[in-house]
Amino acid sequence: MESTPETGTQVLPARPRILLAASGSVAAIKFENLCRSFMEWGEVRAVATKSALHFVDKSSLPSSVILYTDDDEWSGWKKIGDEVLHIELRKWADVLVIAPLSANTLAKVAGGLCDNLLTCIVRAWDYSKPLYVAPAMNTFMLNNPFTKRHLHTIGELGVSLLPPITKKLACGDYGNGAMAEPSVIYNTVRLSFNESSASGNSKDQSI
Repeated sequence: MESTPETGTQVLPARPRILLAASGSVAAIKFENLCRSFMEWGEVRAVATKSALHFVDKSSLPSSVILYTDDDEWSGWKKIGDEVLHIELRKWADVLVIAPLSANTLAKVAGGLCDNLLTCIVRAWDYSKPLYVAPAMNTFMLNNPFTKRHLHTIGELGVSLLPPITKKLACGDYGNGAMAEPSVIYNTVRLSFNESSASGNSKDQSI
């Protein structure tokens, strides 16, 4: 969001700027569909962790979507005064959506770790802007006491949860833990963002 110098009030851009991020879950095979869905609404940029790249086919993403990785974070900075990528992406985005959110990245975020591009963006995030997460993991990982603690911790920051669903998982097990469908993620984020923007409150209901 941008502020007008005359009034200081926030004015939404004509098309919201959406930063989509994928972490290392097999659900990242749906990242292309997620990008295409959000392109119908706003301007999209993407971030993928090293593990996510096992499942994300970069060549399949829409040509207008720039995909940033950890290599871009380090190669783009040469000297003092150069732009820092995770800060620039945080400034650029009106909303951040992490889908899928793996158990590992959830643990990092809840613990305040910032050892890759995505977790640095989250650590630097301006929580007056919405941040949504769509967890994806095995049922036993989802039910692990650590997961409950970590979701509670990030919920205290104002992060909004897009709950996982029950189905046959990639590992063959049947249970809760699959990432919400891209269409559900898109529709939920868009509706929530528009409603909160209309009411002057950019935060969704927390976890």
